[in-house]
Amino acid sequence: MQIFSKDFFKAKEKNKSKSLTYYDVLHKLHKDFLQRWERHTISSSEGLEKMIKIKTLGSGSFGRVLLVKCTTESGPEYYAMKCIEKQKIIKTKQVEHTLYEKRIMESIGFPFIISLKYCFKDNSYIYFVMPFINGGEMFTHLRRMRKFPENLSKFYASQVLLALEFLHYCHIIYRDLKPENILIDHKGYLKIADLGFCKVVEGRTWTLCGTPEYIAPEIILSKGYGTAVDWWSYGVLLFEMSAGWPPFTSRDEMEVYEKIVAVKYKCPGFFTNELRDLIGNLLQRDLSRRYGNLRNGVMDIKNHKWFKDVDFWAIYRYEVNAPFKPAVLAVYDTSNFDNYDELPFVENSQDKYADEFQLF
Repeated sequence: MQIFSKDFFKAKEKNKSKSLTYYDVLHKLHKDFLQRWERHTISSSEGLEKMIKIKTLGSGSFGRVLLVKCTTESGPEYYAMKCIEKQKIIKTKQVEHTLYEKRIMESIGFPFIISLKYCFKDNSYIYFVMPFINGGEMFTHLRRMRKFPENLSKFYASQVLLALEFLHYCHIIYRDLKPENILIDHKGYLKIADLGFCKVVEGRTWTLCGTPEYIAPEIILSKGYGTAVDWWSYGVLLFEMSAGWPPFTSRDEMEVYEKIVAVKYKCPGFFTNELRDLIGNLLQRDLSRRYGNLRNGVMDIKNHKWFKDVDFWAIYRYEVNAPFKPAVLAVYDTSNFDNYDELPFVENSQDKYADEFQLF
């Protein structure tokens, strides 16, 4: 799978610029990913007792995410711990999928993507322990503001672009880009979370997955797809951040799909011409015209006039002051998250599914 054109790499060698420095870093990050991908670690319950449960941050059909505190020699550390019942995984036949998610999370290392710090299992649950991003979800802030100012949309879009570029460089499709899966830290920078739909693909895959409003036409039409589906979702994200609503909406899910396949949407009048043009080049049903999937790959997006004032290298290095920083009182502040009922965890006296999760 070709990520960049030959002309791009020729230009790299002629011009020893900041761009070259960044792509050297990207190449190293890819190498590190491959090394971690080849490892195989087995989780246990050792160390789980140090994770003191404080509060539920999120809840869904998969399980719960908790804020936990771990006391170390240097002081307390706070994490987000995703807890999933083994029984639910067995019932939904998601054992292999869960093992794959763990392997992806262990292997990925990039500033704007959530990482896996620890992994545990006991008789009843499996646990993914990740850094606690205390600024909350992008979705929450977007609903509070109704829409982001264009400079804030651009700031977030530049980081998501770099994250997708890294994933695609590693031949990984993300497949679930949306504001609910993006966290904002206390500095105002973001982390893409929930890597459950990530998949290493060299070529095409056919799995139907994702959030209806963000799914690309080729997924709906069961044509087989590759990394280009992420650039479609990226176009939807740009639209929603800047407008306050996604381009393809309806109470009827089938009508949403019909609008997507027909590429039927309308930009608000306050969108700049540059933003309209970029979104139009991303929301292309024809893959031979969709930005990110053309001869120059991601460079068509990076070099677009909407990003003309963005220094991606400075963004990667956290050298740009964020236009918005969430109100955060402390590293353990949970005020940017909703409140949930605190239900008890019940661990079985025996592990009924030891064989199924032997490799976890």
